[in-house]
Amino acid sequence: MSDRMALSMEKSGTSVQLVKLYESYTGQAPDGISLLSSSGSHRKYYRISGGGTSMIGVSGIDPHENRTFCEIARHFASKGIHVPEVYAVSGDDMFYLQEDLGDETLFNRISAGRMSGRYSKTETALIADTVRQLPVIQIEGADGLDFRKCYPKESFDSMSVMFDLHYFKYCFLKNTGIDFNEVLLEEDFGKYAEMLLSCPGDAFMYRDFQSRNILMKGDVPYFIDFQDGRKGPVYYDLASFVWQARSAFPDSMRKMLVSEYIASMRRYGDLDVKEFMGNLRIYLLFRTLQVLGAYGFRGYMERKRHFIDSIPYAIRNLSELLPGTTEVFDGGLLQTDMAEKCPYLLEVLSQMVALPGFVMPSDDKPVAGHGSDGPADNVLEVEITSFSYRKGIPADSSGNGGGYVFDCRAIHNPGKYEQYRTLTGADPQVKAFLEQNGEVFPFMENVYALVDAHIEKFLKRGFTHLSVNFGCTGGQHRSVYCAEALADHLSGRRGVRVSLNHREQSCGKQ
Repeated sequence: MSDRMALSMEKSGTSVQLVKLYESYTGQAPDGISLLSSSGSHRKYYRISGGGTSMIGVSGIDPHENRTFCEIARHFASKGIHVPEVYAVSGDDMFYLQEDLGDETLFNRISAGRMSGRYSKTETALIADTVRQLPVIQIEGADGLDFRKCYPKESFDSMSVMFDLHYFKYCFLKNTGIDFNEVLLEEDFGKYAEMLLSCPGDAFMYRDFQSRNILMKGDVPYFIDFQDGRKGPVYYDLASFVWQARSAFPDSMRKMLVSEYIASMRRYGDLDVKEFMGNLRIYLLFRTLQVLGAYGFRGYMERKRHFIDSIPYAIRNLSELLPGTTEVFDGGLLQTDMAEKCPYLLEVLSQMVALPGFVMPSDDKPVAGHGSDGPADNVLEVEITSFSYRKGIPADSSGNGGGYVFDCRAIHNPGKYEQYRTLTGADPQVKAFLEQNGEVFPFMENVYALVDAHIEKFLKRGFTHLSVNFGCTGGQHRSVYCAEALADHLSGRRGVRVSLNHREQSCGKQ
C-alpha cells in the first residue's frame, strides 16, 4: 500500500490497519473501500472490494467484544447456523474481515408492512420462518459453546439485571422529569430481579435479536450482532423480536409468532405453555425497559434521531402491557405477581406512559368524511416522493392540491464525489456521508415537526391524503435519503398508510 493511499484513507476515516489485514489475507491491494452506516454501533464497517469479490471489514473499539463475536460466529457456523463467515482477525483483535452478506436487513425487507400496518403473506411467512430459527440458535447454539468466552458476562445474572434496570432509570426515566422515590424503586428493582432470575436459563441469550440484526441473503436470514450474548433464559430474545417497537406487529400476528416459536422449541423437549407465557410476560416488560434505556442513551444523550423517533413506539408497547392482559397472554401476571411484589415500579411506569410527550399523534382515531367532524375509520395516506427539480415538482395524484415540498439542495451534495455518483440516498455509503457532519439532522427534525402536526390535524378531521415531496438537483441522493427517513419515521403509525416513490429512480413501495 502506497503512502499516498494510506494518507487518503486516514483522511476519509478508513483504517490503514484494516486494509493491511485485507492485503495479508487476500494477497492483493483492495480496488475500493466504502464506509457503511453503523446505526447505533460504535464499530465501523467497510465494504472492501477486489478481484471481483467483496468482504466486510470491521474496526472495533473493544478487542474483547471483537474476539467474542468471532468465537461465537465460528461456533454457530459449526452448528449450521446462518452467520457471516469470519475470514481473518488481526493480532490485536481490533480488526477482522467477514463475509459480505449485502445491505438488506429483515427490517427493510418488511418495510411495506411496517409502513402500512398490514403485513403481506410473503412478509408474514418470512417473519415466521425467522422466529422458528430462534430456538435453534438458543438451544443448539448453546450446545458445546464455552460461555467463559462471552463478554462482558458469561451468564445472565443479578448484575446483568440491575445494569439494565439502572440503564433505564438513569438514561430514560430521569430524563422524563417524573418525581419518584428512588429508595422504593430500588427495592422493587431487587424484587423484580428475583422474579427474572427464578426462570430457567441454560440457553444462549442473544440479547439483541431483532429485525435490524438479521441480514437477508436472498430469502435466507443470516444473524449478526450477537457479541453481547451469554448463557440465560430464552424469553428475552422472543420478546425482543416479536415486540420490536418499530415493527408494530398486530396482536394477532404476535400470537401466531409466539405459537410458531413454541412449536419449534418443542423439538428440544416438553414445554409447559402456561408457565412459559408467564415467564415471557415478565421478560417482555424487562426487555421494554432495557430498550427505553437504550433509546434514552442513544437519543437523548447522543442525539441520534432514529432512537428519539422510536421512543413513542416502545412506550405504546409498555402502555399496552401495563393495564393487564393483551390478546397474546392468557394470564394477568402483571396484575397479580408483579402488582403484589413490585407495586411501586408499576406505579412509576403508569405515570411515565401517561406523559403527553409520549403520545403518538396517530393515537387519535381518524374521523369520517373529508373535512367533517364525525367519527369513522378512514386511513390517511401519506404519499412521500423524491424528485429532481430539473424535471419539475411532482403533481398531486389525489386531486386535492397542497402538501409539502422540501428543498434539499442546501444539504452538502454526495453527487459531487465520484464514489457516490452511481449510488442513491438509500445506500449505506451515502447515508453515512450525509450524516457525517450532522447537517441533515436538524433539517429532518423540522420536517418531522411539521408533518407530525399536519398528520394529527388531518386524522382528527378525516382527511385521507397528504403529499410530502423532497427535491434536490438530480433526485438521487439528498431527496432520496430524506424521503426514506420520513417514511421510516412514520412507519407503523396507526391510522396512517405510507407510500414511498423515488420518481427519478423509477421505484416505489408501500
